Amino acid sequence: MGINKGKHIVQEIEGIRCTVVETGISETRMKFLKEILETNNYIVNVSKEKKTDENAPDTFITGVTDILFNPVIAIYERTLKTQDGNHVTPEYWNQETTFINPYYWRLKR
Repeated sequence: MGINKGKHIVQEIEGIRCTVVETGISETRMKFLKEILETNNYIVNVSKEKKTDENAPDTFITGVTDILFNPVIAIYERTLKTQDGNHVTPEYWNQETTFINPYYWRLKR
């Protein structure tokens, strides 16, 4: 799903209603998101998606129990922080960079 889609989805994950943060993600991506969200005091629920093909890699659904949470709003309002105390930027959230530029609107590549 990611932050390029602002749709707010609520779904049951492991029997608990959650706001879906991302679906169909790898285990490393799931761990990355879980670390950020738990650092910001959100309760994270993760579920393994059912495979359609036995040879396909495992994919996960990640959600938080806060029904009002929206990752797009949280990132652009600069309310999410890393363990270092830096604000999470869109590039950091999408794992495009490990360097956090506090001025995401002045991005130069």
